[in-house]
Amino acid sequence: MISLVVALVVTPWVIRYSKKLHFTDKPNFRKVHKEPIPTLGGIVIVISFLVGILILQPASEYHIPIICGALIVFLLGLFDDIYDLSAKFKFFVQFLAAALVVFWGGLQVEFVNLPFGGELEFGFFSPLFTLLWIVGITNAINFIDGLDGLAAGVSLIALTTIAGMAILMGDVYVITIAFILLFSTLGFLRYNFFPAKIFMGDTGALFLGFMIAVLSLLGFKNVTVVSFLIPIFILGVPISDTLIAMIRRKINKQPVSSPDSAHLHHRLIQFGFSHKQTVLLIYSLSALFSVAAILFSMTTLWGSLLILFIVSSVLIILIENLELINSEFKPMTNMIKKAGKQHHK
Repeated sequence: MISLVVALVVTPWVIRYSKKLHFTDKPNFRKVHKEPIPTLGGIVIVISFLVGILILQPASEYHIPIICGALIVFLLGLFDDIYDLSAKFKFFVQFLAAALVVFWGGLQVEFVNLPFGGELEFGFFSPLFTLLWIVGITNAINFIDGLDGLAAGVSLIALTTIAGMAILMGDVYVITIAFILLFSTLGFLRYNFFPAKIFMGDTGALFLGFMIAVLSLLGFKNVTVVSFLIPIFILGVPISDTLIAMIRRKINKQPVSSPDSAHLHHRLIQFGFSHKQTVLLIYSLSALFSVAAILFSMTTLWGSLLILFIVSSVLIILIENLELINSEFKPMTNMIKKAGKQHHK
């Protein structure tokens, strides 16, 4: 709760000085806000988080490497918000921060148990897989930071689920870190929800993404295939939005790293939903992913496969109806139409 109070108190100061120093996010064709909004709000989340860490002093063999990596990512986001760094440099620093956790901290996904017996060992690829997960989730949270309160709210839902799963597993370290982050983000969201008085910027989005990526791995290092889907489902919205964007750009022959205005939140607004409705709809979708993750941990293998099928179908329906790839990408619709024609014959 201390982190919540710190965030509520510090945010107005950051808003004031962001305006004074002209650190604002200016409108453009990809953004929905019409006026310059103070950025660097991520500083609030990091300060609140560090206060919580100093007071509670959580202990783990991974703690120092995680905090060092998180601070590197925080500084990267801060400099990116101020100087607009290149994508290649940002990826390099993100891999460097992730490497601290993987090689210094020793956090690696070494194998997964196969559902019908045996196990799949990553072996030599274990560090690479873990690095890609951390960097991928770090950027996925950043990619969805396109509407007031969106990234903060989705992060809150993910952190709540991670904390809940950690309670079930009795992981005190993950519980402590997740709740400190949760309250830090909640205090910030008070000023970030629509209409936003401040944005978290890359400073906050990259920091939150990095921490969520690491926390989601800590409890699922060496687990069953089905259980490993739990962190994927917890982060279903940012992961699916990122993968869809990569596929969309590849199919439309655009650079994978090039920004566009066809993300989930853009398309919902283009289809007539208001700013607030869009954010609440994506919150709901994120919450459904989290419920699926919890059910995954409680059901049988066949029950898990049924949940996977249902969630995948919902995703495909969203992709097709919102035209998240393009207007011609409708495999499920085409398959249903084809089946219908054959039935009538």
